[in-house]
Amino acid sequence: MKKYILDLTVSSVEQLSEKHVLMRVTDVKPLPEMLPGQFAELRVDGSPATFLRRPISINFVDRTKNELWLMVAMIGDGTRQLGRLRAGDKLNCVLPLGNGFSIQSGKNALHKTLLVGGGVGVAPLLYLGAELKQQGCEVTFLLGGRSAKDVLELDFFNRYGRVCVTTEDGTMGEQGFVTNHSVLAEPFDKIFTCGSTPMMKAVARYAKEKDIECEASLENMMACGLGACLCCVEKTTEGNLCVCKEGPVFNTKRLLWQI
Repeated sequence: MKKYILDLTVSSVEQLSEKHVLMRVTDVKPLPEMLPGQFAELRVDGSPATFLRRPISINFVDRTKNELWLMVAMIGDGTRQLGRLRAGDKLNCVLPLGNGFSIQSGKNALHKTLLVGGGVGVAPLLYLGAELKQQGCEVTFLLGGRSAKDVLELDFFNRYGRVCVTTEDGTMGEQGFVTNHSVLAEPFDKIFTCGSTPMMKAVARYAKEKDIECEASLENMMACGLGACLCCVEKTTEGNLCVCKEGPVFNTKRLLWQI
């Protein structure tokens, strides 16, 4: 898929939580094709301590408004600077990068799909859920957080499927981790997950026990986004692979998590 370097214009910045913002960006031309699970590398201007771009998942693509949505977790100097952008500012992006989730269509389309996310890892699942619903899939989101304030974009997720929630302190949904939720008693054709590595490993173990195909979007540190710097290497059944180029989405059978 062709990659672009674009100076996009910020349409709006919405505060989702104390540490998260939803940034909508647009262009005078139609945005390029982007797949659920792909990501963008954002240049950080105005931060002398930040030399590298920041990889941010594609949260959603609104074709009716020609907008790309990016959820930014403000955890360092670079991402905090991105969170300070306002409507009208320019944002230089390299996109789309990486490989997305597998979505079958036609007679091979999935029926019951489970999308499991935690924290900022929920970001790529919104666009994925929208695309799966368009293909006629029954979509269930299973979202987790430490508390209710950590469960993001619920209004948007409710548009595309059933939403189940777990929180560690019990302030929303069922108390516990995502792998403790009662919805896991139901049968599913495929599982997609993104979040912390321990969470995704637990989801992958559940999928293996139930013999369900599972894809995970890895969040290894990705500096260049092109497979050149080797910062994001992951050990797989095929050897060491760069997550930014060969992923970030992998079938969990390709990963060495179960060994």
